[in-house]
Amino acid sequence: MRQVRGRDARAGASAAGRGTPVAWARLALLALLGSVLVLLVAAGLKGLLWALVAVAGVALTAVGLWWVLAHSGVVRAAGALVAVLVPIAVPALFATQGMLWPACLSWGLWILALAAARIAITPAGPSAGRTPAPGPVPAAQHPWVVMNPRSGGGKVDRFHLVEKARATGASIVVLDPARHQDVADLARRAVAEGADLLAVAGGDGTQALVAEVAARHDVPFVVVPAGTRNHFALDLGLDRDDPAAALEAFTDAVEFRVDLGFAADRVFVNNASFGTYAAVVREPSYREAKLRTALEALPVLLTGPGAPRLRMRAGHTRIEGLQALLVSNNPYRPVAVDSAHPGLRESLNSGHLGVLCVRVDTPRQAARLSTRLLGSRRSPGVTRLTASEVVVEADTDTVPAGIDGESVVLPAPVVCRVAPGALRVRVPRHRPGTPPNRPLPDWRRVLHLALSRPTRRRVPGPPSDRLK
Repeated sequence: MRQVRGRDARAGASAAGRGTPVAWARLALLALLGSVLVLLVAAGLKGLLWALVAVAGVALTAVGLWWVLAHSGVVRAAGALVAVLVPIAVPALFATQGMLWPACLSWGLWILALAAARIAITPAGPSAGRTPAPGPVPAAQHPWVVMNPRSGGGKVDRFHLVEKARATGASIVVLDPARHQDVADLARRAVAEGADLLAVAGGDGTQALVAEVAARHDVPFVVVPAGTRNHFALDLGLDRDDPAAALEAFTDAVEFRVDLGFAADRVFVNNASFGTYAAVVREPSYREAKLRTALEALPVLLTGPGAPRLRMRAGHTRIEGLQALLVSNNPYRPVAVDSAHPGLRESLNSGHLGVLCVRVDTPRQAARLSTRLLGSRRSPGVTRLTASEVVVEADTDTVPAGIDGESVVLPAPVVCRVAPGALRVRVPRHRPGTPPNRPLPDWRRVLHLALSRPTRRRVPGPPSDRLK
């Protein structure tokens, strides 16, 4: 009896230690208020002026970066100078006026406020809303897996995936880097020969090709995260640091259905990108010299006289003059830049496409766009929406596109659509799960939470105590 009561007490203490959304919201507001008070205490009303100086520094840096990307020659050199000197000059100005340490403390409190606000409005649970409840399934009898030895810098060899997959009884095809092989055709042959599960150890582009075959034949699909970024694996809750752990899905798995996106006749599991990024990736020299190729191509693509502009139609919404357009298989949540958890989606089975439109034509718009770094949810030049179908139009007969990172050219107009629940996905029964999906701060929600009363969860006692 005492052991049960002690365990309940420890569980209650643990739950209390994790904090509540209300507590995080109040911490966020206190930190936000503190970041302003520090400057006011140190410099009086002039502290507000110092805050404006810091914001102006961020905006000027964004302008400099825009000049670097959108121009060449003297303007690019001037932009590089501004982007480098402003981040140095602003702290130096604070230091000469004796405001460096108050500014650092204020900036630290601001970062704390942003972090606490994101935690406060994050949905409860690491996998809240991502996929339906998975159901256990019997082990595959004839699993088949294709492996790309070049993906992820050689993860197939580094994690001994061939040997470990062979131990499960799977049929294995290792792609030959020296010659082109039709991955989709290999998958179709595997199904014709009796494969009851298709798997891919490679990048998202290769996964999309095999996923289309799996969906067409209603065969379960397994992701082995052997690529570089493994965005799809991240949203499935797989361990990207241990690709071999995904092989457990051959024998001890749960299964659920997710949506698939289509751009014309091409399947994508993550997204299809159009505009500047897709055009840069298409350049032959991009693979060998990414930065140099981008710097050479972007001025023409962004501000040149013949700079391509896209048009987008989704339902009753029409937007013209776009420089970049991202259509995703289920919407991405608006999040701050996070290299560890890129591109998290709230769901993989919403039945909707996410649409992100970008148009930045002037340095002023670039400066206003930088407000996203300060926690603003809305930015001029950026439009987000959801749709079941998106039509991408251009003034040319074809449109460059990036399908899950693979460069292709599609005939215009390009119709993007979603196929709800088209893909059966199997994952290991024991897996890390998706990480918390931290949205950008919504200060109205944070304020509402901070002013509300926290709900206290009462830990029930043992049955005997309740009967008393």
